[in-house]
Amino acid sequence: MKFIRKNTLISLILLTSAYLKVYPEETKNIVSRGKIFSELKPFDELMEKFVSDNKIPGASLAVAKDGRLVYARGFGYGDLKKREPVRPDSLFRIASISKPFTAVAILQLVEQGKLSLDTSVFDLLPHKPHLAQGAKVDPRLKQITISHLLRHQGGWNRKETIDPLFHSIDISTALGKTPPASQDDVIRFMMGWPLDFNPGENYNYSNLGYCLLGRVIEQISNQSYEQYMVNEFLKPIGIESMQLGKTLLPDRLKNEVRYYPKGERYGIAVTGESIGAKVLWPYGAWSLESFDSLGGWIATATDLVKFASAVDRYQHSNILKKKMIEAMIERPEKGHFGNDKKNQPDETYYGYGWSVRPVRNGKSNKWHTGLLSGTSSILVIRHDGLCWSVLFNTNLTKDNKKPASKIDPLVHKAADKITKWPTHDLLK
Repeated sequence: MKFIRKNTLISLILLTSAYLKVYPEETKNIVSRGKIFSELKPFDELMEKFVSDNKIPGASLAVAKDGRLVYARGFGYGDLKKREPVRPDSLFRIASISKPFTAVAILQLVEQGKLSLDTSVFDLLPHKPHLAQGAKVDPRLKQITISHLLRHQGGWNRKETIDPLFHSIDISTALGKTPPASQDDVIRFMMGWPLDFNPGENYNYSNLGYCLLGRVIEQISNQSYEQYMVNEFLKPIGIESMQLGKTLLPDRLKNEVRYYPKGERYGIAVTGESIGAKVLWPYGAWSLESFDSLGGWIATATDLVKFASAVDRYQHSNILKKKMIEAMIERPEKGHFGNDKKNQPDETYYGYGWSVRPVRNGKSNKWHTGLLSGTSSILVIRHDGLCWSVLFNTNLTKDNKKPASKIDPLVHKAADKITKWPTHDLLK
């Protein structure tokens, strides 16, 4: 293809060869970094065994109790070739854990009276649809509200049509542009497609919906999404290391780990100097820059726990008021998250940016996971004042399971083994 450059392809082949030489290497004795506390030994034992048994290159775990950061450690390697251990301050792509950040930022704007949950998204945004010859705009677009997008009820079913964020070349070609497709390109393209269901009728996980929410933040704030989130959202809750990530390996940020894909390792490049060539998935087969509000952030496990603790202890952080917290975790009236049985509520459901499981005494567990090739992540707010996050620099365990999903019940068990929680705060 016209986008491929011979020298770049040669460089990629050499890079990939070196990359694969170090990837299969297993570490017998798992290296770790961060302060050790004897009371929290179950977490050390869990992480060392999990990383070793599942052939995970590197991982990071942070735990907070009642708003205090009590545990932050790294295990394995952030870069296998350079033998760089994962540290507590190592940055990872967090993928879809970006969504609750975007959701809470939107809810803040609602509280401030700058937006309504019932606002029609396409009445607010200035994008003009790209229409194929003979196509018409689906009139139901006007019915899509902020609330619908927050709950993945906008009307798109990526299994029936496409997830446009992963069709960058197709969209760019349709618009007569050079890849990668920007967020605005994706939105304009999808505005020319009919919806798959009436807004609000069903739940279907939608990256496009959260892409739109990022543009809503830009429209309301008159700032870029990144500027607003960094200055108006993250800094007030004490998070300063989070950044929007970069796609290409040479642009890897300081303290960021390297990503080791498993399963399908190669895809077609949509960005960089080798568009159209086969590349390792994490480094060019999609554009991380276009994922911003739906999956583009990089962060430490500690960053995520700070955010979760602020949400959990909203009375102290003032991140949201009680009424909005209640709305955030309210069960939707329509659309199944965990089953398709009519007239039977799901045990778990998706609120505004969070998966929610009611437990007892009116309390609930809230969480979100993230997955990209080379990345798996989870963030949990438990009903008893515990928050934790686990980040991995690969996407599959040795038995082809998602690391974040596999470790989730094990972290609960490790936490339940703690008989006395320490009173220290690693942030002080």
